[in-house]
Amino acid sequence: MLPAPCAGCGADLGHLCPGCRRLLATTPPTPAAALPRAHAAAPYEGPVRRLLLAHKERGALGLAGPLGEALARAVRSALGPGPGWAPLLLVPVPSARAAVRARGHDPTLRLARAAAGALRREGLDARALPLLRHARPVADQAGLSAAERHHNLRGALTVRPPGRFRRTAPTGSTDPTDRLAPAGYRPVLVDDLVTTGASLVEATRALSAAGLPPVAAATVAAAVPHHHRRRPDSPDSPDR
Repeated sequence: MLPAPCAGCGADLGHLCPGCRRLLATTPPTPAAALPRAHAAAPYEGPVRRLLLAHKERGALGLAGPLGEALARAVRSALGPGPGWAPLLLVPVPSARAAVRARGHDPTLRLARAAAGALRREGLDARALPLLRHARPVADQAGLSAAERHHNLRGALTVRPPGRFRRTAPTGSTDPTDRLAPAGYRPVLVDDLVTTGASLVEATRALSAAGLPPVAAATVAAAVPHHHRRRPDSPDSPDR
């Protein structure tokens, strides 16, 4: 009957305390170095880091909503001011199938759908769709240098056959992605985390090769350079 500790700071105020929720909702998004129009909602440190790890690795699925809203803010920031945002197609950077099986869920797709929902509540035409898949196995990114990460991922992603998505929604389905075709939507790459940017660069290559160049990229968090970190990393290493 005791309240669950906050996944971000450990306070006994539920899985997400008001302070950590405010941090996700109010931190100004900033450009990430991976691509010219890639923005992150917050640095990958402190409560934000712990919240992402709790959602991704420990199955704290209730965090998808607030993390998705932070991702939506990064999408808006990456697109910049002005008309013509909609319709938007949020394309998550895919995780390896083995990682999805091990975790029991696809965290990046879940965040993409939550972000699309947040954008729709603001009146934008936004949908999430897992257009990308791995075309070959890749090594674990943890522990690799930036150059090694780019080499590891080069040519690793491809676009799923478009025909897979041009179908009628199943009876009773309420998921808008069940009846969405990519045609007419402006792709925006989304991910939970950017470190070296290797995943975003490879995803951009794959979409562009299929005639769907992304107009922007957005992530919940961007890794903090080692010389800026205030404490050592835990064994949980970023893989992007």
